[in-house]
Amino acid sequence: MDTKLHISYNQIHSLIYGAVARFGLGSAYAPDLMIAIGGGGFIPARILRSFLKAQSGANIPIQAIGLSLYEQLPGMDAETLGTQVAKTQWLNFGGSDTLVSLLGRKILIVDEVDDSRTTLVYAVAELEKDIREQELKAGLQPGESGTEIGVFVVYNKDKPKAGELPAHVMERYFPAATTPDRWLFFPWDCTTDIEEHTRLANTSS
Repeated sequence: MDTKLHISYNQIHSLIYGAVARFGLGSAYAPDLMIAIGGGGFIPARILRSFLKAQSGANIPIQAIGLSLYEQLPGMDAETLGTQVAKTQWLNFGGSDTLVSLLGRKILIVDEVDDSRTTLVYAVAELEKDIREQELKAGLQPGESGTEIGVFVVYNKDKPKAGELPAHVMERYFPAATTPDRWLFFPWDCTTDIEEHTRLANTSS
């Protein structure tokens, strides 16, 4: 069996639509800040925002972070590639020393796939550090701001993970679909004929 699974834009749209209803996103958990992990989380986050806006009438801000696990970066050796996350872009707007306020937020981290979970574990850990720092600056004790973190992925690969998310985050873990450990070929990775890619996606199983 071919282990490559072609995925179309329409399939992703439908999966996100179904997940919003299934998990009660916008009601049971109503994020007011989305953080998209680049580059795979950008398009899913934008689609998800449209569905959430249809419920609340408000556009949820989307912030972008860049985390690299498989990309070769300057100073990275072969042993590091695929095992350590590199932060290439982080939350920041309004000036070089001005971080977006995270306090009291319901945050939703968005990515295309939960593969080894390494990137998501890193993202949550770094985000929680920033939250604690902002709480201390505001004179609050850790956790006193009531900030919540959830995770949305289009696909969760059913495989042993290299790390675990905190239990309080797993309570707000929303996979639109779960798949065996296969090569997922997303439409934004297609550099040839998107119509042929879509045809293959419609015939994949």
